[in-house]
Amino acid sequence: MSEERARGGPRQASAIFAATLELLAERGYDGLTIESIASRSGVNKTTIYRWWPAKDAVLAAALVHSDLLAFAMPDTGSLRGDLLALARAITQLLTAEQTAPIVATVLAAAPRRPELAAVARTFFAERLSREQPMFQRAIARGELQTTADPAMIMDLLAGAIWFRILLRDQPVSPDYLSGAVDLVLQGAAAAH
Repeated sequence: MSEERARGGPRQASAIFAATLELLAERGYDGLTIESIASRSGVNKTTIYRWWPAKDAVLAAALVHSDLLAFAMPDTGSLRGDLLALARAITQLLTAEQTAPIVATVLAAAPRRPELAAVARTFFAERLSREQPMFQRAIARGELQTTADPAMIMDLLAGAIWFRILLRDQPVSPDYLSGAVDLVLQGAAAAH
């Protein structure tokens, strides 16, 4: 087995992912092409096609695996602390100069591009799977019922942040984040 296959991607994956996200932010979804990704990353387009059959596949991999959109899952010792740290990380992704245009482009294009909506689903499914240990720890500590729905908790919390930043165009203060986390936790406790 080749070294590339053992790792699950080409050696130049980080350059390909960086180029993909940069181009998405600059040119939008419709302006993103395999040829432009190859040119920007300095990788031959046949290498890209060997790993990903279309731009949607490259974009999905970039969204999930790029260091630009990555952050460590918190482990603060409490569910409230973990959710607050996660809320801060989400806010940073939605407002940072490098990442905000990527998010806005994906959000704007997804409703009219089913393939991009599928990419977004892949991204959020991967994030939820990474968040699962946080909820498992909370259940083990007795902070959350075993019947709690982690996806719903994250939809409510992240949805509030996304809505406030992207649709209302309002800032997200530390007090707002604390209030949103508390409200979601109160709702989770009341539901069980």
